[in-house]
Amino acid sequence: MKTKIMLVLAIVTLQANAQLKPVSYTEGKQKLNGFAAIPVKPLKQKPGVLILPAWFGINDHTKEVAAKLSKLGYHAFIADIYGEGNYPANAQDAGKQAGYYKTNYEAYQKRIAAALEQLIKSGADANNIVMIGYCFGGTGVLEAARADMNVKGVVSFHGGLGKDAARKNNAIKTKVLVLHGADDPYVPQKDIEAFQKEMKDGNADWQMVYYSNAVHAFTEKEAGSDNAKGAAYNEKADKRSWSHFMVFLTELFQ
Repeated sequence: MKTKIMLVLAIVTLQANAQLKPVSYTEGKQKLNGFAAIPVKPLKQKPGVLILPAWFGINDHTKEVAAKLSKLGYHAFIADIYGEGNYPANAQDAGKQAGYYKTNYEAYQKRIAAALEQLIKSGADANNIVMIGYCFGGTGVLEAARADMNVKGVVSFHGGLGKDAARKNNAIKTKVLVLHGADDPYVPQKDIEAFQKEMKDGNADWQMVYYSNAVHAFTEKEAGSDNAKGAAYNEKADKRSWSHFMVFLTELFQ
């Protein structure tokens, strides 16, 4: 019975990802490998969603999200931040790679901009773009907002909120939605307070939603279900955050 269930799940995953197209591109001299999802019936405005993965890079979860968005009529593209030859083999590698881009935020912004260009090339309207990110990717969408990239909105799912205190708080022109686990141990209160001050200083149109009993990585089924580890899947928070994201998209593209 268990084998049969696993087979069915594998088939469903393959079907969900079947419309994904591998895309090789470059940023500087680095070869990158992303995925594009082209909608069969695009929405009138041809909106696009750029997806920034968590610290391990592109995974089944981001592919499922891209396929789901494509079925809703959105062009979607999953960004490759690290590039070929730099994919992490373990948590230590992932932490090192993500840490580099968090510190060298301008390099992170360049990788995001390169992926944004690919989303537009895939058919999305350059003036109708939203970025979403998970964990490390959630930090990335905030960097896109700070860089004043041409996006209508950014959505951070259990993302890091901090930035170097020496950096100035500038105007934030894009809409910002932060979906946050209320018990996330990896985002200290000082970062939350600094982020909220940044949004207020920047006169941003921003929202922050907290989910009870949710820790880091609450949308990632691979994280398991043990909140004591600090990162765990939470089905209720996963569904609620997706609903809040859908409301956000409807507000932008209705």
